[in-house]
Amino acid sequence: MKNKSHCYLAHPLEVTDSRILHLLLLVGLCVLTVVRPALAGDAPQWMHAVVSAQLPAHDEKTDAILLYSEQNVTVLTADKIRTQVREAYKILRPGGRHLGTVQVPFGPLMKITSLKGWCIPDKGKDYEVKEKDAIETSLLEIEGGELYSDVKDKVLRIPAADPGNVVGYEYEVEARPPFLQDSWDLQRSIPVRESHYSLQLPAGWEYRAAWLNYPEVRPKEGTNNRFEWTVSDVKEIRAEADMPPIRGVRGQMIVYLFPAGGSGPRSFANWEEMGRWYSALTSGRRQPSPEISKQVQTLTAASQTPLEKMQALTHFMQHDIRYVAITLGIGGHQPHPAAEVFQHRYGDCKDKATLLSSMLQEIGISSYYVVINHERDAVRPEMPVHDGFDHVILAIKIPDNLNSPALVSKTQHPKLGTLLFFDPTDEVTPLGEIRGSLQNNYGLLVTPDGGELVGLPQQAPTMNGIERTGILTLDPSGTLKGEVSEKRVGDRATSQRWRLRTVTKDTDRVKPIEDLLAGSLSLFRITKASITNLNQTDQPFGFNYTFEAQGYAKNAGGLILVRPRVLGVKTSGVLETKEPRKFPLNLRVPLATPTPSISQFRRA
Repeated sequence: MKNKSHCYLAHPLEVTDSRILHLLLLVGLCVLTVVRPALAGDAPQWMHAVVSAQLPAHDEKTDAILLYSEQNVTVLTADKIRTQVREAYKILRPGGRHLGTVQVPFGPLMKITSLKGWCIPDKGKDYEVKEKDAIETSLLEIEGGELYSDVKDKVLRIPAADPGNVVGYEYEVEARPPFLQDSWDLQRSIPVRESHYSLQLPAGWEYRAAWLNYPEVRPKEGTNNRFEWTVSDVKEIRAEADMPPIRGVRGQMIVYLFPAGGSGPRSFANWEEMGRWYSALTSGRRQPSPEISKQVQTLTAASQTPLEKMQALTHFMQHDIRYVAITLGIGGHQPHPAAEVFQHRYGDCKDKATLLSSMLQEIGISSYYVVINHERDAVRPEMPVHDGFDHVILAIKIPDNLNSPALVSKTQHPKLGTLLFFDPTDEVTPLGEIRGSLQNNYGLLVTPDGGELVGLPQQAPTMNGIERTGILTLDPSGTLKGEVSEKRVGDRATSQRWRLRTVTKDTDRVKPIEDLLAGSLSLFRITKASITNLNQTDQPFGFNYTFEAQGYAKNAGGLILVRPRVLGVKTSGVLETKEPRKFPLNLRVPLATPTPSISQFRRA
């Protein structure tokens, strides 16, 4: 899997994308501290050839146009693939300036052999920047997660990425792929004028191409086992609120590579073969150590039933094994042995799944890896097999005699029996439930026989929602006083628990209440506030608070003007758009119909 399992936790919080901001700030600081002006140097002919090209159809909101893209893949051996990338952009609006910043990942399994960038300004001489002008950064896409990795980004900033100018770059990398599969991303968030992909195979090798969200294009066959594809005028994917993830809707070609003599252990063209590859990676990793066996005995000593034992082990995994991602070499795909994870008391998603599987084995409970994407609809059953995963959870085989209403995240497998899905990385969702982004999602179930794409269950809408009750009093001066109690379940509860998990000050713990009131009232004062069941994840989370809001009611002659809706908003406005939507709604989680507040509204 080209996408390493980084264990993204997609709790429904209002979080900004800090990766781009962090990166741009970092590049800006380096420019300020290391003043190295770009050199005058002619941009290559392939860039100059498209400077005056006719632009594809676009509107005034388009920030840039991808004028030319070229991805040339040369398979040297089963353990070495060379890729050359060339891209040139026409910047149209200030929002396109970020395209002048190039990121190229590198590490022990992939080295950069060349990197250059150019700017062809609307007026004046060309600018050139080389690899020596680039800076190196650690991976930034995981907030607080990727504490150590041997994969880094090399960042090259191309000067004068301003409206009217053309920026471009080319780089070449040599990689030792963990498996023999490649991809060509056809669609971007901006229009694409012209895009090329070429594949050079050794003698006797074969390939198979599959297409996602785009009509199949036949290649032009050259000599010596070379193949070339070309597309033009590819429409952009413009972001819409609550749309499916980009990787689930963009046009893409998946290329499967097969060495001479047939497919090998790192070649797969179906889910069964991919699962077999992952099963081989994890072979022997769940072997329990004496220390693990002793810990299991200690944790389950007071448990009377299999369910109580499972709850004790999953609670330990959620709260005593820290999340730390150490991805050295193949470690982005292969979990560390359970004994190492237990000894160090940390690991990433696949490490935590491995240790929990080992501990469950000690109490006679079987479990299986489920490789999944943290975003629903990134992988769907109608898609061809491809690397669309970035997370690992467990499917726990439930004993036939274990029946509990608390275990709802389960499905019936025709061969394996009842499987309960559980995410060991998720600290705030109890055993028996899964968060909204995993519900109605699809993951690769890995068994000793291979892999199978399975659907995860969707929990009842009543398991996610807010029940708010209150007593509201309005005095003659127009001041509103309220006493409110909230009960939150499902993702509505876990989002607040996640937000407050590291908060220690009482004044900071009421910040969510302040945010709620600030979105509804102009002037207010919280007079009392408390939280219930912050750490009891199997119970509803609660806010209890009282407040005063001066000037809520206004006198207008013989009338008093009030807004009956005191708290909350009517709608998100997701469908109130000027232009028709192009993509379906992808809601985070099934949501219950709001429970009417059992409120009393009286005038003092």
